[in-house]
Amino acid sequence: MTKHFFGDTAALLGRSLRHITRSVDTIITTTIMPIAMLLLFVYVFGGAINTGSESYVNYLLPGILLITVASGIAYTAFRLFLDMKNGIFERFQSMPIARSSVLWAHVLTSLVANLISLVVVMLVALLMGFRSGAGVPAWLAVAGILILFTLALTWIAVIPGLSAKTVDGASAFSYPLLFLPFLSSAFVPTDTMPGPVRAFAEHQPVTSIVNAIRDLFTQQPVGTDIWIALAWCVGILIVAYAFAMNTYRRRIA
Repeated sequence: MTKHFFGDTAALLGRSLRHITRSVDTIITTTIMPIAMLLLFVYVFGGAINTGSESYVNYLLPGILLITVASGIAYTAFRLFLDMKNGIFERFQSMPIARSSVLWAHVLTSLVANLISLVVVMLVALLMGFRSGAGVPAWLAVAGILILFTLALTWIAVIPGLSAKTVDGASAFSYPLLFLPFLSSAFVPTDTMPGPVRAFAEHQPVTSIVNAIRDLFTQQPVGTDIWIALAWCVGILIVAYAFAMNTYRRRIA
């Protein structure tokens, strides 16, 4: 059964990746907004924002990476919605394949596409002056956090992709996710915020994830931030996966 699942997932992943390669504009579109925000905040607002001795592009990049992921997962919901509306899921149900492999193929496609977008954003940041003396273990830790974060948000995207009534509804869920980094330490230190806003910013997942990535890049002690970040990512992933699978079972029942 396990071999059957992995084989079916790999075959369906190939199908989804072929769709991505035929519409490269999808990846380009998801990277334009984060890159535009990176350029805007570094070159327009960066001089007015005091983050200490650290260069602003170094300070800003972790938050932009999370926005890149939040921007990219909207396409997962969009592709799932189209497959549901076009009867692709019903066609797959009539074939001898593992049912969950259909969802996993979409999720893994999202992971691959978002990783490509993240690499593109990183390259632009390097051209803008981003530098990090972090070693291989720190870079691997950053990659692990971003992969977990991407998987968690992608499984959230699966839910509206399966349950939305319109194509706009399928992708609109990502708007609050794009807004969260603005109420975190992604753009400015939280100690500059008013009391209630600061309290929210310091206790939402984006702040701990951004702080952990930033500390890894700058070779600073990560303290408890990395464990809080991992707990948020794993917790969201587990809950989103459970809700997504429950929604999927109800849709195909």
